[in-house]
Amino acid sequence: MARTDDIRNRQSARRKLRREAPSTVAVLADERDFATMRRYPSFGFDDHPAYLRHVEGLLRALAARGTHTSVALFDPVEYADYCDRSGLDPDSATSRTRYTAEIAATGSTVVYEGQPVARLLPRLLDAAGQQATWEHATQLLTRHGCAGCGDDPGREPFARASRALRRILEALGAGTHHLVCSVPTEGDVPLVALLRAHCDDTGGLRLDEPDALLFCTVLAAGIATDRPGGVVARTHRAGQPDAVRGWSLRRGRPRPLNEAEVFSAYCTDPVTGEPVPPEPGVEYEAGIALDPEEDTRGT
Repeated sequence: MARTDDIRNRQSARRKLRREAPSTVAVLADERDFATMRRYPSFGFDDHPAYLRHVEGLLRALAARGTHTSVALFDPVEYADYCDRSGLDPDSATSRTRYTAEIAATGSTVVYEGQPVARLLPRLLDAAGQQATWEHATQLLTRHGCAGCGDDPGREPFARASRALRRILEALGAGTHHLVCSVPTEGDVPLVALLRAHCDDTGGLRLDEPDALLFCTVLAAGIATDRPGGVVARTHRAGQPDAVRGWSLRRGRPRPLNEAEVFSAYCTDPVTGEPVPPEPGVEYEAGIALDPEEDTRGT
């Protein structure tokens, strides 16, 4: 009887430890990535919708056990490179597990909170896109940042970007502001960062710090590389039409756009360059001139 109790106690302890051990599930978000993985016989799936249903079932099972679960994006190209660098067989469940552990530690993840996979995947793709934007902007700052800043070449451009963001928000004043910063790159896809900020009538400011950090990093990359990027802000105030304003980066400083330039910037997709139809009830206004003394401070 004592031996039976001892076995039950050990099993109970292991169950408790399993609940406290976090888990990461890597998912193939689109059908092209899924089709790429089908070349490995050990993968074992041949239908993407059915695969996603199995993923959702696994996530729910882990949640039912009380396991804290994060979801990561499985990139088959990066996986093949990882296996090549690590000397692993890519046609192996063990290799896929090791790759999942790697991206859980170094990549972007989203916490599973019981939502359906159809709602989880857009968040995961957004997180992966932000991670890629962060990495690219950081590389640009490392290559083109302040030559005299020692181990932190991005320090001065980032400080200038932070001041520029603060001054833009102060100029916009009270309201809820949706800002987009776009900086062209050497490739076809520009760096794009989004930020939502709310300013109250007393000057209080609320914003998401990780989004603000990414926004300033992209803006700093534009300042460091002296590329013709820009910032567009859409402001909502109760009882008033939404107002759109914009600034371009010229010699690393935000300069206000006129009404026609604001219209063109807001009605153009920053990624594809294709025109976007103007929205009804939106007013396009010239950007607000910023304090020129602040513009040169610290530079």
